[in-house]
Amino acid sequence: MGTQAMRIVDANCNRISEGLRFLEDVSRFTLNDQALSRQIRDLRHTIAKNITVLGNSPLSERDAAGDIGAKFDPSNQHQDMPSLVAANAKRIEEGLRIIEELAKLPELSAFLRSTDFQQMRFTVYTIERDLTGKLLRKTTVQKIKGLYAIIDTSMIGTRNACDIASHMILGGVKIIQLRDKSSTKAALFVIAQQLKQLCQQSGILFIINDHLDIALAVAADGIQIGQDDLPISVVRNTIPIEMIIGCSVYSAAQAQKAQTDGADYIGVGAIFATSTKNEVTIIGLEGLQQIRNTIAIPIVAIGGINTQNIAGVMATGVDAAAVISALITSDDIEKTARTLATYAEVNT
Repeated sequence: MGTQAMRIVDANCNRISEGLRFLEDVSRFTLNDQALSRQIRDLRHTIAKNITVLGNSPLSERDAAGDIGAKFDPSNQHQDMPSLVAANAKRIEEGLRIIEELAKLPELSAFLRSTDFQQMRFTVYTIERDLTGKLLRKTTVQKIKGLYAIIDTSMIGTRNACDIASHMILGGVKIIQLRDKSSTKAALFVIAQQLKQLCQQSGILFIINDHLDIALAVAADGIQIGQDDLPISVVRNTIPIEMIIGCSVYSAAQAQKAQTDGADYIGVGAIFATSTKNEVTIIGLEGLQQIRNTIAIPIVAIGGINTQNIAGVMATGVDAAAVISALITSDDIEKTARTLATYAEVNT
């Protein structure tokens, strides 16, 4: 077999193996994703098995000292994990494509099947998408902390939702959720689109309550679902990988189930009596603490939280406090938000 072809095969096998090792380690140690790390490992073993039919030929032609590419200093600097994943995935994909093409040569076609490497390349495309999406989702989940404001359109009257949100953001709100039980889809879409743009420009998260179609239409950061909504598994299979799911729970049992089912965070309430929902069960700080002690994913406390009681709520170790009435009915939304945010940030 030709020396030049074997050197190219050897170089690209190294690129592929190194890149897959990196992706596997990210999946294993950063995401703790057993299924994805196993998929990457199995692919790595499959590729190695395909190459072993060449015996020692690629290795025997290796000339690391004489390789002019050894002194190449790449100018691109990757600043975060998703970009590192993308860079390594591209190395793997390019390496597989090169071997795919080389396998068409008469001297290699008797040993390697070009279509096998083509199929493996397409598998890597899917792995890259899944791994990147899960990393982005993990980053989003880490932003569930501090003051979480809910804009309930039934409470704002003729006021503009974006004006209210702007004052909240200036006051230190980190997450905004849009809740609407009565508007038409067309009207809700317009409001959601405007709020999404505002939140994106401000660098904060935007969550849609209940309306899966609206969340998808405006590319919200996440969706909040309740006990009577679609199952978490169905929602997960419907939304983009990077979109997060919050689930409203009212007991420790529901919280544990939501975590098991794959919720990214839970909204726990009602902590105190609230005017925004009728016939709610009050779990109090004791119930909140119990859930915090048994749940690993982020918790957003909700229900009757205001400037007088938020410190006690955050002292339970929750990640965020959701506020509705105390902000929307305030004469000075920005000032109230700043006070609430101070307590929320001190305890997170």
